[in-house]
Amino acid sequence: MRIVLLGPPASGKGTQGRSLAESLGLGYLSTGALLRENMENGTELGLAAAPILAKGGYLPDDLMCPILADWLASNDSASGWVLDGFPRSLPQAEFLDAWLGSKGGSLDAAVALEAPFDELLRRIRDRVECPDCRWSGRGGELSENGKCPECGGCAAPRSDDSEGNFRNRHAEFISLTIPAIDFYRRCGKLIAVPAIGTKEETAASILRLFS
Repeated sequence: MRIVLLGPPASGKGTQGRSLAESLGLGYLSTGALLRENMENGTELGLAAAPILAKGGYLPDDLMCPILADWLASNDSASGWVLDGFPRSLPQAEFLDAWLGSKGGSLDAAVALEAPFDELLRRIRDRVECPDCRWSGRGGELSENGKCPECGGCAAPRSDDSEGNFRNRHAEFISLTIPAIDFYRRCGKLIAVPAIGTKEETAASILRLFS
């Protein structure tokens, strides 16, 4: 099964993507986490991505598509995968469609998480992430000593989670990702899921779609 997870910033793509992949026994890729890891490690990719992400921008298609192709070449197993953060534009959606077609495969579903702007902004102000295991959640979910509840790492607000950055990323989502969502709607593969309840409620709603 091959699934892509789409949605605006702070809609819960990372949390729901990991949960869905684990529940269905699928591979999982968060392009955002991959890029942040490269930035922290000072790789060539991280150096190229840093100034773009710092302004709340999306990486250009000619950089993202090869990254995705490399990952798929190593991880497109029979069990399948969940992609979080790709595609983020119509050209990326078309690239993925063509890549799968060249292998005799196709996408099973595109899940679009939906939440109002004010709710997303509220989440941004309270979001923390662990740099060790990439757990992401709210500040209130940290352990008593402020550590990651999954691995005990030093979770903290993400460097790109300023309000100005969020507004830029949300504008990029409207401009670039909505056309990709419309592409999957026309293909009959789009499933819209409200992401306004607890993360457990949203996870259960998504999982029911694939039971």
